[in-house]
Order: sequence, then structure tokens, then C-alpha cells
Amino acid sequence: MAEGTARRADAAQNRERILTAAREELARAADVSMHAIAKRAGVGQGTLYRHFPTREALLLAVYRHDVTELVDAATTLLAETPDPVLALRRWLDRLASFGRVKHGLAGALHAATYADLSAGHYRPVVEAIALLLRAGRDAGRIRDDADAEHLLLLVGFLWRGDPDPDRDRRNGHLLDIVLDGLSTAPRIPLPRR
Repeated sequence: MAEGTARRADAAQNRERILTAAREELARAADVSMHAIAKRAGVGQGTLYRHFPTREALLLAVYRHDVTELVDAATTLLAETPDPVLALRRWLDRLASFGRVKHGLAGALHAATYADLSAGHYRPVVEAIALLLRAGRDAGRIRDDADAEHLLLLVGFLWRGDPDPDRDRRNGHLLDIVLDGLSTAPRIPLPRR
């Protein structure tokens, strides 16, 4: 391998390690320092700032990466899960995790930048929901009038509110109610997480 190619591969690995460390640290606290992220990634401050010259640049990169993973998960879950309603539930669980972390970052990002990001990623998220709903309708399990944008509005509770020890149980129950409302049958029997 040529020296330049090895350097590029090393730089790409460092970038991925930084993004992974940032995601993990930001999940714990939105105000985590760049120093803590560099330390967790096992890179020096210079390497961190070479890839992400500002805290905002790093936060934006994490946000973009995570939205892409969330959107791509819809197709993966449909391929791996025989029941499209269960695939939808699992995707909504991922949306809940994503929403809680990103809601906490909203204050860390400049308001205009965050609004631009949200607008740019809104359509792919809605399309992922539409894909999951379509699969449920095709299987005869989801109502014909279920709309992706309406569902996204309806599940906004997943990332709102203060963290409390009962939030996961409460949100799981609320998701059961939402899925019951989408159902063509009175009750969608889903295995518990």
C-alpha cells in the first residue's frame, strides 16, 4: 500500500472513531467537551480539530450520519422482519432513541443550522415511515388512511419531555396505543421488547 493511501485510510479510521466517540459521549451529555471526545476516540486534539474544526461541525456530522442510519434502517428492518408491523415498531423504537439524543443537541446547534438540517432530513424520514406503512398496508395490517407525516407528528412524544425512570415503559405503552390506532384489527399482537 502506498504511503498516501495508508495516510488516507488512517484519516478515515480516525474520523469514524471520532464520530463514534462523539455519538456515545453526546448520548450521555449534550455539553460534552471536545477534549473528552478526542480522549474517548483515542486521538489527539489536533487530529480531532483537523477533521472537525468546530464543535458545531462535529455535531452536524454526527446528526447527518445518524439520520442516514435511521432512514436506512427501515429497509433493513423490513428485509429482516417477517411482520411489517413489528418492523414499524422496531423502527419507531430507533426513532425514539434518535429523537431523545438529537432533541438534547438542539440547544448545542445554532437554531438556524438545526432548522436547515431538520428540513433537509425531514423528507427522507417521512419516506422511511411511508415505506414501513406501505408494507403494513400491503400485508393487510395497517389502515389505508395511515399517513407518514401524520404518524411522525403523532409520535413526537418519543423525544419530548424530561428524562425519567419510567419514560421507556410509558413510551412503549404509548407506541402500543399508536400502533393499535393504525391497525386494521382491534389489537396488533406484538412481542414485548
